Amino acid sequence: MLLAAPRGYCAGVDRAVIAVEKALDQFGSPVYVRKQIVHNVHVVSELEKRGAIFVDDVGEVPEGSHLVFSAHGVSPAVVAAAASRDLLAIDATCPLVTKVHREATRFAGQNKHILLIGHAGHEEVEGTMGHAPEQTTLVTSPDDVDTIALPDSVLSGATELVWISQTTLSVDETMETVRRLRDRFPQLQDPPSDDICYATQNRQVAIKKVARDAELVIVVGSANSSNSVRLVEVALENGARAAFRVDYASEIQQSWLEGVSSIGVSSGASVPEVLVEEVLADLADAGYGTVEVVKTAEEDLMFSLPKELRSDDRALGGRRS
Repeated sequence: MLLAAPRGYCAGVDRAVIAVEKALDQFGSPVYVRKQIVHNVHVVSELEKRGAIFVDDVGEVPEGSHLVFSAHGVSPAVVAAAASRDLLAIDATCPLVTKVHREATRFAGQNKHILLIGHAGHEEVEGTMGHAPEQTTLVTSPDDVDTIALPDSVLSGATELVWISQTTLSVDETMETVRRLRDRFPQLQDPPSDDICYATQNRQVAIKKVARDAELVIVVGSANSSNSVRLVEVALENGARAAFRVDYASEIQQSWLEGVSSIGVSSGASVPEVLVEEVLADLADAGYGTVEVVKTAEEDLMFSLPKELRSDDRALGGRRS
């Protein structure tokens, strides 16, 4: 059995989950959270047991309550709506997502038109578009490129064009989208740095190496976790005969294992390691007891807690690895 490393929790997810836990410790329950704090059903369930209440809209939160914004970020309109209800907001947005928000705001202030590469309906995409709604066009895939409509000022060259991206995309697919965009719009400008987060890239590099030698790949992660779903796709594109995503070890089907001699395992950036350990234990019971770790990178990035929750602990990192 080949176990990918890095895998599981990234610094932004760790920060966001700890933010909810510390808010519950500091302020008591209930603490409200807009959307899922991270895209993992187990994490959400465990926080609900502690007194967190997850809502889709700030209008569902009683006035004056504590509200945590999820790791995926929010638009300025959501921040304003929370303020209008006198909610005590704690911003657990991943700093790498905040970086993309600032890019969108800066480019809009420079009167550039923005092509945002990302998935329609994803909370991160909605939050980013909310920072420059009149100057942003969403591009959802390479096949989108030929049909997107841009303002005449962009087509004439009067308005500059720049791309940014959701942080949890497939690196390869994003670069293919950019290539096609540049073929159609040669004037397209790059952002100052890559927007896809280090953890997403590291997990994709690791699963590529694992997939070359694994007949079956199992990725632990939830269906709404973009980076977990991408890991399944990357595994299939890089040699795995089959690849499946599961939330829990109990979802592994015996039929997947028939005739399989080598299995690869990884997990998305919002997955606690305990879920991976349960998968490894179940696979060991099925006869796959030898584990070889395939490490492609070291991760030591740490992010400070939201300012509303800081005490003596200024930074986080590695708690759940």
